[in-house]
Parts: sequence; C-alpha cells; structure tokens
Amino acid sequence: MTVGDVAGVNGVEWDAVELPSQFMENWAWDAEGIALISSHVETGAPLPKDKLAALLAVKNFQSGMQTLRQIEFALFDLLIHAHTPALDYDGILATLNSVRDDIAIMQTPDYNRFANGFSHIFAGGYAAGYYSYKWAELLSADAFSKFEEEGIFNPVTGKAFRETILSVGGSFPAKTNFENFRGRSASIDALLRHSGFADTKKGRAAANASTTHGMI
Repeated sequence: MTVGDVAGVNGVEWDAVELPSQFMENWAWDAEGIALISSHVETGAPLPKDKLAALLAVKNFQSGMQTLRQIEFALFDLLIHAHTPALDYDGILATLNSVRDDIAIMQTPDYNRFANGFSHIFAGGYAAGYYSYKWAELLSADAFSKFEEEGIFNPVTGKAFRETILSVGGSFPAKTNFENFRGRSASIDALLRHSGFADTKKGRAAANASTTHGMI
C-alpha cells in the first residue's frame, strides 16, 4: 500500500467521502462566515441578519418533503440491491411502489417511471450507496455543530478537524476519525436543526458567547 492509496478520498468509505465538501458549505450559511467572504458591493456592509434569515427560510422550505424524497430513494436502492436473486424490471417497480406506499406523502401517478432514469444507482457509482448523501449530510452537520459550540473560527477546533479528518484520509476507518474529532458517535440533532426541524438557536448558544475568531 502506498501513501496515494489512502490520500485524499482514496480508501475512505463511500458513505463518508462527501463529508468534507458538505461540511465546508456550512460557513456559507452562517452570519460570521458570510461576513468574512462577502460584503455589499457599494457600502462594504455585511449581509443584514434579516436577509440571512430569509435565505435560511428559503433553504429549508419544504425540507421535510425533500428529506422524505431522499429517504425514499435510499431505501429503494438498498432494498433492490439486497434482494437475492436479482429482481427483474417488474420486481424493481413493485419495490419502488411499496417504498412509496410507506414513505411518500403524495401519491405518485401510475405512469411514473422514475426508476428508469435513476442513473445514480443503475449507471453510476452509487448502487447500494445512495443513502451516503444523507448520511454525509448528517456527519457534516454534526461536525459543524462542534464549531457552533466553540466558535466557527476557533483555531483549536479547526486544527482538530484537520488532524482527525482531513489529514488522515483513508488511513483509518471514517467512523474512528469522526469519533476522534467529535468525541462521540454521530448524532442526528444538528441535522434536524439545520433542516429546520428543531430549534436553531440552541446550537449557537455557546458560539455566540465565544470571543475566539482567529483563523485556522
């Protein structure tokens, strides 16, 4: 095994590959982060808090429906790839319809053939792995919540993320790396807040009291 075999995303389990990229997106939805990277073109003023609140409201509009949609796709993917022997076309459609009966809020028209174009799992690299999108979102939200607790530009927290997640690549299991950073197993709480399903103020209480804003 060479260094290249475990560098970057090489050797990283598929359901953790999206963690760093989704994790970085969180700064673009935080007032401090936006103020650092942007300003009004004429006045130089940061984005007003009410405008950010409006953007967050739009971001989370129908997030419940979007979450159900991702769960529907992921469950369908896992069920058909866990079936032995492999399902034929009718069996695949029957599985999708069964999942929708359990998950979907709105009934899908009989003529719908979504499965025919689900290239992620039939022509891409996400067969039996589509769930990794939502799982990586959970990991990224939970990882960022540590910054929310300690200050989103806390250099100590940033260094810990770099040393336990980014720099180790695939040299250790992703679960181990995450737990080394977070000090515990992954939790869904931050994802629920970020999706608008729970109180968003709770996660920022500690960060608002923080005075550490040094760059990593």
